Amino acid sequence: MVTDDLIDRARAGDGDAFQELIEPHRRELQVHCYRMLGSLQDAEDALQETLTAAWQGLGGFEERASIRTWLYRIATTRCLNARRSASRRPAKEWDIAEYQPPEPTRFGEIVWLEPFPDALLEGVMDVPLGPEARYEQAETISLAFVTALQVLPPRQLAVLVLRDVLGFHASEVAEMLDSTIDSVNSLLKRARAGLQRRMSTGAVRGPAPAPDSPSERVTVAEFVRAYESGDLDALVALLTDDVFLSMPPFPLEYEGLDVVTRFYASMIGSGRRFDLVPTRANGQPAFGAYLRAPSGIRHGTGLLVLTLAGDRICSVTRFDTSVFPWFGLPRSLPSR
Repeated sequence: MVTDDLIDRARAGDGDAFQELIEPHRRELQVHCYRMLGSLQDAEDALQETLTAAWQGLGGFEERASIRTWLYRIATTRCLNARRSASRRPAKEWDIAEYQPPEPTRFGEIVWLEPFPDALLEGVMDVPLGPEARYEQAETISLAFVTALQVLPPRQLAVLVLRDVLGFHASEVAEMLDSTIDSVNSLLKRARAGLQRRMSTGAVRGPAPAPDSPSERVTVAEFVRAYESGDLDALVALLTDDVFLSMPPFPLEYEGLDVVTRFYASMIGSGRRFDLVPTRANGQPAFGAYLRAPSGIRHGTGLLVLTLAGDRICSVTRFDTSVFPWFGLPRSLPSR
């Protein structure tokens, strides 16, 4: 078999054979690490640690499981170690001097959350899942789902992702985690309950339209028109009554139409004008936001990721400009 030949050559020190062996799994392992950690930077670090450990440990690979399963075991262990290290990105103080936001509804905990560029999902969504998978792939990469995962204790999170997202059997997960099937089933039960509690508020909303569908394009176009023109009434008309606004790494969170309206009244209702450059993150519409300066130059202020429910927007997540390079977005745009 081709795989057996690659394993033999890689064990003998052939780096090209090792790359050929792991390359089909690289993207999906990166997504796995992202689901586990909620941060693209942390996921990339965990992926590199995984591949290094696989290269160094290939001699001990006993071939009782597939290379893919073995790599998932290593990646999960690295992610669990990262979760336990508690060296997550800290909350950031508000540093936009010319704009003071209203008092938030609350302060969020998942300040290390980062967006995942759709460009990096190419091929991943087509990977066949195991028979135990309970979710559609698109749902499990959404910002709402990834955020909810971050609240779970590390081993509960690992079991839920391996069982319900990827579809591994309980026996496979038990071996990956050096645990027992009974322990895995117990962790899974608690993880499902915790995830359900976290995501239950979205149950009454309409489903999101299909990516790049006509209905999505209409809502997105209306958002762009309202945001760029500073039309507060038109913008608010697009939002659900329970709309949620967050801004990691700032811990500020706003929930409900009234307080989010106040936020945007001071943001775009004060004469500040923006241009939006479209992209996609986590399978969702996203935009690089650029503030128009008197000189004509437009300076990047953040990445906006929209979560849609039917023909309305139920959540806006704003990330700082440090994520721009991942989306090919420049720090500024020239004057028109």
